[in-house]
Amino acid sequence: MDAVDTTMEKLRAQCLSRGASGIQGVARFFRRLDQDGSRSLDVRELQRGLAELGLVLDTAEMEGVCRRWDRDGSGTLDLEEFLRALRPPMSQAREAVVTAAFAKLDRSGDGVVTVDDLRGVYSGRTHPKVRSGEWTEEQVLRHFLDNFDSSEKDGQVGACIPWSLAHTSRPPLTTCLPPGHAG
Repeated sequence: MDAVDTTMEKLRAQCLSRGASGIQGVARFFRRLDQDGSRSLDVRELQRGLAELGLVLDTAEMEGVCRRWDRDGSGTLDLEEFLRALRPPMSQAREAVVTAAFAKLDRSGDGVVTVDDLRGVYSGRTHPKVRSGEWTEEQVLRHFLDNFDSSEKDGQVGACIPWSLAHTSRPPLTTCLPPGHAG
């Protein structure tokens, strides 16, 4: 475990000890750290927030943490990146269940779940918004899929595979590869 992994574990423990369990609690903590209201944390905001929790890092260490967690290369951490960094690794049992569920939804077997795949395994006909005429069944399927999609909401959810199968240097978490990326 390197310094960034250690920092992540300490931050996760501190968030949990202060009642920031679950996505909503961590999101509240994130918004409190986001002092400029940009919906992202720069190195300075994250460093200040970690210091409040008793995790004092010098600028070089903090930049290393941000680089590791900054998945889109923007130089800042958005809420999705922050949540991903704090999320504990899945147990093998849970990973097996997620893999089996994904395989069931991926009717085409191409490693990507789309609305077309969902039509064969998920029905939106009894959804209250379909019954009221507010939404179509297509909209319900898309909404369901969006729950698992990235922030881009492109209507495709790719399979998550261990980073070690796709890259040589391993980050701290399992990584979801974009649709069509074979590693």
